[in-house]
Amino acid sequence: MTKITKSRLFEILSARHLNNPYSKLADIPSPDNFKDISIASKRIKQAILNNETITIVGDYDVDGVVSTTIMLDFFKTINVKVNHIIPNRFEHGYGLSTKIVDLIDEGLVITVDNGISAYEASIKLKEKNIDLIITDHHTVGDKIPLAFAIINPKQKDCNFEFKDICGAQVAWYLCAAIKKEMNLDVNMGNFLDLLSVAIIADIMPMTALNYTMVKQGLKKIKSSSRQAFKILNEVMSKKSLVSDDIGFFIAPKLNSAGRMDDASIALEFLLSETSHSANETLSLLDELNNYRKTLQEEISKKADSKTDKNDKAVIVWGENWHEGVIGIVASKLSNSHKKPAFIFSIHNGVAKGSARANSNINLYELITKASHLLLGYGGHKNAAGLSLKEENLEEFKNIINTELRNQNEDLHIEPITLGELDVSSVDLEFISIIEQFEPYGLENHRPIFKISNASLVKYDLIGRDKNHLKLTLNSDGYIFEALKFNDSNKDISSNLDLIVSVSKNEFRGEVSPQFLIQEIL
Repeated sequence: MTKITKSRLFEILSARHLNNPYSKLADIPSPDNFKDISIASKRIKQAILNNETITIVGDYDVDGVVSTTIMLDFFKTINVKVNHIIPNRFEHGYGLSTKIVDLIDEGLVITVDNGISAYEASIKLKEKNIDLIITDHHTVGDKIPLAFAIINPKQKDCNFEFKDICGAQVAWYLCAAIKKEMNLDVNMGNFLDLLSVAIIADIMPMTALNYTMVKQGLKKIKSSSRQAFKILNEVMSKKSLVSDDIGFFIAPKLNSAGRMDDASIALEFLLSETSHSANETLSLLDELNNYRKTLQEEISKKADSKTDKNDKAVIVWGENWHEGVIGIVASKLSNSHKKPAFIFSIHNGVAKGSARANSNINLYELITKASHLLLGYGGHKNAAGLSLKEENLEEFKNIINTELRNQNEDLHIEPITLGELDVSSVDLEFISIIEQFEPYGLENHRPIFKISNASLVKYDLIGRDKNHLKLTLNSDGYIFEALKFNDSNKDISSNLDLIVSVSKNEFRGEVSPQFLIQEIL
């Protein structure tokens, strides 16, 4: 088997992007191909000229908060005052609900990153004579809301060339259409820093249009004039940013606001105009994020103890499990059990659930098989939200298990390694090749490699809680160290086959390659 060397690595990674039609920002598709975007931008122009009240309705996750930030920032740039509402997860539930409509009396409503399933709310707005423009990217169901315009690439009759974009990108495209319609002087490239955060946080495929936008956006974050990004750059103190910096560091902080308290805190942080307010809101986000981690750990343990290994999916529930963390728990259990996971929190006889999967099974379509039991649901291929009465949980579980038994698809996609790694060739140049092809993500995974037959020299447990494994290994006479996070297993055999990724370790100004163990085979 030929081992992966530097030249082979470069060859493999550059081949991934050979046929990208949007490899330059100048090549990205124009807004014109979105269904309804032209009538939406004309209606917004009319609202601006007539001084109508415009209300932006967002969502409490990172994509929803960033979508709202982009809209508010855009309207501020063109000196138009607008209202905004981001629903509170615990008080209003998801998206444009009838409870949110009660807060709006007149004018024009524009949803961002939600709205495609808001049928009841749309009827209520119509009764109030309020026009509704929906911008969304979630799967379109059977009951389409009554709206003046719906901008969503997933509509069957929408000709936008690239379907897998997040809510913030749809909102950004609407702003671009308004700019064009009103002949305004706004640099739409100024929003790429925000866009890259939403694309990564919402786990969009990191290919084609998304790859190009994020690649440019990560550079923009480094030079951003936004107080929020200035402060994050200070905290991270890195020369350049990679997708994992957003996915593991920035996005969880932003997400913790909507999960644990109110998403307006994250919105306030992104819109901060002084370093003082950015500092204050960031420390609040840090507190919420630490609280989130503690709760998540507790609920993960409880949920894990209820799983049945004979089931085709993890489907478990508990009384008053914190709704803000069940999505992350579902993600964690889906990965550890290698099958789709549904985690429900029961409150007053109603079970609210989050579903996550890493497979070719479409969760949204899977859930529709049990739609007669559901009070509401929405989502896309690998992530969905749903609710039902507590007494229907067992029947729901049976339906999902039966459906999955009849599927031919794998319940979990195992990451594919690039091949056997020549450990001795891993140096800073090797890592710079990997970094050159950032950002990585869904459908464009960060390179992982196999190391066969490495012999164990010694192992240590490190970290404050001694919960990370550090192995010293010998591969063909080459000694190296490898880390496995959140693993305190001492039962390590003397000869090992591993799957690893390679990253850069920056410590006190010293930079060295770091092997991260994904799996001990």
